[in-house]
Amino acid sequence: MSPIRNIRRVTGVVTGLACAWLGLALAAPAAFAVAHPTPGPAGYLTPGAPGYVAPQPGPPLPVRVHTVAVGGMPGWQITLIALGAALVAAIAAVLADRTRAARRRPAAVAG
Repeated sequence: MSPIRNIRRVTGVVTGLACAWLGLALAAPAAFAVAHPTPGPAGYLTPGAPGYVAPQPGPPLPVRVHTVAVGGMPGWQITLIALGAALVAAIAAVLADRTRAARRRPAAVAG
């Protein structure tokens, strides 16, 4: 086994790990995002904490429901994303085929 193959394998593994860490680093802020204050030790906001609302006498207020389907992504953006993904996949397939063809040994000619 040549040292170039070893270097290529190590480079591939390190690149894969770096991409995985980059994906985790990009997804972590969204995963840990909190839109409400953290409750106190008893499960309720303590008086004086930001976001604390004193209990009001009477029946509870009705809950406001905000629908998510108000906006959405325009069709042209979806089309651009699909075209970009198809282009990236086509380029990757061509590069993989050329790499595989370059490594293939020619068949012996019987003569």
